[in-house]
Amino acid sequence: MQAVLGRLDPRNWPLALRVVLVTTLLSIVAILIVGAYLSSVIADGLYEQRRDRVLEESVEARDELVDTMTPLTGSTGSQQQDAAFEFVQSVSGQGSSPRREAALVPVETSGAVASVGSDRSVFDLVDPELTETIAHGPDSMAWTSVAILDGQGDPRPGLLVGTRVVIPGSGTYDLFLVYSMQEEQETLNFVQRVILGGGGVLLALIVGIAIVVARLVTTPLERAARAAEKMAAGDLTSRVEVSGGDELAQVGESFNHMARTLQRQVDDLTELSRLQHRFVSDVSHELRTPLTTIRMATSVLNGAREDIPLHLHRTVELLSAQVQRFEELLADLLEISRFDAGAAELEAKRQSVDDLVSQAVEDVRPLAAARECRLDVHLGGEDMEAVVDARRVDRILRNLLTNAIEHGAGGPISVQTAANEEALAVVVQDFGQGISPEDAARVFDRFWRADPSRARTLGGTGLGLAISVEDAHLHDGWLQAWGQEGEGAVFRLTLPRRPGGTITRSPLQLERPFDHVEAEPLVGTETGELEIAPDLLPDFDETEPDHTAQGGRG
Repeated sequence: MQAVLGRLDPRNWPLALRVVLVTTLLSIVAILIVGAYLSSVIADGLYEQRRDRVLEESVEARDELVDTMTPLTGSTGSQQQDAAFEFVQSVSGQGSSPRREAALVPVETSGAVASVGSDRSVFDLVDPELTETIAHGPDSMAWTSVAILDGQGDPRPGLLVGTRVVIPGSGTYDLFLVYSMQEEQETLNFVQRVILGGGGVLLALIVGIAIVVARLVTTPLERAARAAEKMAAGDLTSRVEVSGGDELAQVGESFNHMARTLQRQVDDLTELSRLQHRFVSDVSHELRTPLTTIRMATSVLNGAREDIPLHLHRTVELLSAQVQRFEELLADLLEISRFDAGAAELEAKRQSVDDLVSQAVEDVRPLAAARECRLDVHLGGEDMEAVVDARRVDRILRNLLTNAIEHGAGGPISVQTAANEEALAVVVQDFGQGISPEDAARVFDRFWRADPSRARTLGGTGLGLAISVEDAHLHDGWLQAWGQEGEGAVFRLTLPRRPGGTITRSPLQLERPFDHVEAEPLVGTETGELEIAPDLLPDFDETEPDHTAQGGRG
C-alpha cells in the first residue's frame, strides 16, 4: 500500500512529467480565463448592439403609433380598434429581424379600444414590474431580457421593450415589442466554438513546447544522475558529457571537477590505507622473530626460577605475562590485516551453536570463578544447528563472555540462545557498569575504550570486539550492543542458518530489563556439566530495532 501511495505522490514523478503537467494545467486555466473573458466581452457587445437597434426601432414604432392614432381623434371605437389592429399587424412584420411581435394595451382611452397583440405570448411575457416602470411618465421606455418559445417549445433569447404613449384625444396606450436575439446567440455560439478550437490548438502547441523545454532541462540532469550512480557503484572514472556554455553545462563541469577531485582523494586514501595495512602486516610479521627470541628467553628464565634471586621472581612473572599479551596483540593485528586485505575465509560446516556456547562457557569458567561471577546459561536445546566456522564463532563467544566478566562487576552473567526458521542468536548480558547509547555505537571500534583511564584487568588487546564483528559479518550475521549506564550491557550475536542467508529478525530480543533474577546457576553444578533449561527461554519474535548499535564497517 505504501509503495502505491508513493508512486501516486507527485513529488516522486519524473521531473519532465511534472513540468509538462504543471504547464498543461496552468495553460488550461489561462485559456479558460481568457476564453471566458473574450466570450463575455463579445456577448456584451452583441447584446448592446442589438439593444441599441431595438430601441431605435421601438422609437420608430412609437412614432408610427402616434401618427396612426392621432387622426382618429373623435372617431368611433370600432374605427380606433381597427386602426390599432392594423398597426399591430404592420409593426410585427417590420424590423431588422425576420419577425417581431407587438402588443398594444390601452391604459386610459375615450373609446372602447381593447388590447391587441400579434401573438398571445406577448401578453404572457409582460410582467407588472415592467408595466410599473413605463408608467412613470409619457414616452418613457424600458426593456428586459425574456425567453421566447419557438414552434418546438424550445426557449430562445429575446428582448421585450415597453413604452407608454399618450395620444391627445385618443387616450394612453402601453406599447410592447418583442425582438428575437437568436441571431446574436448563434453568432456568440460560433465565436465560442472558435475560441474553444483555438484554445485547443494553442494548448497542444504549449504542451509540445513544454515537452521540448523539459527534455532540454532534464536530459543533462539525467546524464549527471547516471554518472553519479556509476560513481556510487565504484566507477570513479564516470563523467558527465558537457555541451554548450549555459547554466546546465556549468553544473556538468562542476560535477566533473568534483568527480576528478573525489577520484584523486579516494586514490590517495586507498594508497594510504594499502600502505597502512601493509605496514601493520609487515611489522606484525617482523616482530614475530624478536618476540620468539624473547619468549624463548622468558621460558629459560621461568625454567631457572630456583636459581634466580627471590626479589626477581615478580619481574619474571611480569615479563612472561607481557610477552603473552604481546603475542595475542600480534595475532589480533595479523587477523585484522587479513580482514582488511579481504583474505579472511570461512571454514564452515554444520555445527550445534549450543555446543559451541557450552564449550566457550567452560573455557571462561575459571575467569568467572576468579571474579566470583555466576554464569546463568539458558540454551535453546532444539534445532540449534547451523553452517558456521566453529573457530570464528568460538572466538566471538569467548570475546563476549570475557568482556562481560571484566565489566560485570562480579554480578551474574546471563547467556541465552534461541533459533527461528532463518537464524540463530546468542545473547550475553551482564549487570555491571553498563554502556550509554553513544558508547554502544562505538564499542566495536578498534582500540576504543569507554573509560581510557581504567586499566584492563584481563589483559585484552582492544581488538577483540572489532575482530568479533568482522567474524560475524563474514557469516553475513549481526553483532549488536545495547545497554544502560549503571545497570548493564547486552550483546547479541545473530547468525543465519548458512552463510549468505538473509536475516530479517532475530530470535532474541536485544533490549531487555536489567532486573537480577535469582535462579539456580546452570554452570558449576556438582557434575561440572551444563544444564539446559529450554523451558526458561522466552519466545521473542521481534524485528530489528532501528536505534540499536550494530558494529562493523558496512
